[in-house]
Amino acid sequence: MKYAINAVEARILGVLIEKQLSTPEYYPLTLNALINACNQKSNRDPVMSLDESSVVEALDSLRKQHLVWQIMTHGSRTPKYEHNMKDVAAFSESQLAVLCELMLRGPQTVGELRTRTARLTEFYGLSDVEHTLKKLMADESGPFAVQLPRRPGHKESRYAHLFSEVDPSEVADESPAAAPPNRQSDADHRRIDILEKKVDELQAALSDLRDQFLEFKRELE
Repeated sequence: MKYAINAVEARILGVLIEKQLSTPEYYPLTLNALINACNQKSNRDPVMSLDESSVVEALDSLRKQHLVWQIMTHGSRTPKYEHNMKDVAAFSESQLAVLCELMLRGPQTVGELRTRTARLTEFYGLSDVEHTLKKLMADESGPFAVQLPRRPGHKESRYAHLFSEVDPSEVADESPAAAPPNRQSDADHRRIDILEKKVDELQAALSDLRDQFLEFKRELE
């Protein structure tokens, strides 16, 4: 593995990609804006409460790995930070959006990624997300993503980014003995897969709406 960033570093890198794609007018970010974005309660899992020293330490590590730059913008006396993913590989906007969400929320299904990347870029269906994930997994400079084994009781696989080491508990194979007997036709399985993907999308959308409501409520208090 070429990169081995920790959870705080992944949060910072994900935030910088997110702000570039979603609010380019406010990008690059000052240190204070970066800290606030890292501790944001919506679109984050887990929610963090990072202080300045921990963010500065993580930024130093990211800069040494050439993943983040500190720059001075015209008319500003405050240094700002931007990611350097363009030098890692020739990532498309859709690839950056997927990596961003994986860094901000951890392993996710295709349906969850399609729903949660909607604020960053546009995917034309689940197959478009799957195609993007395959490109990340097959990139000659990577791989940058991996498909995780299905968890017991789940039919949808999740995906993780490979800028961090994957938690060993996430790659444990599902026990064949735990799987129910396969008595359904291929057509039934396809229908179930489609329904489960739609449920994943709805759950992700509800989760995002809840996060946004809590954030709005917190701002009013």
